[in-house]
Amino acid sequence: MELSSFISGFENLPKDIQRQLVEYAEFLLAKYQTDKKTKKKGKKFSFSWENGLKEMKKDYSSVELQHRINDLR
Repeated sequence: MELSSFISGFENLPKDIQRQLVEYAEFLLAKYQTDKKTKKKGKKFSFSWENGLKEMKKDYSSVELQHRINDLR
């Protein structure tokens, strides 16, 4: 779709639909800018939680810990 035909079609829409389209375009712009910023920062997943329960290793297997967690829910 050409931009000129989009604009003429946009101008022929009711005002409330025009407002919704503008809000959606602003949403997409904000989302794109946010995605672009996070990609630039290079946020990576952290494994800081790794071995957080190593003191329980001798008492429980991983499956037993999963069952224990499910019991606590």
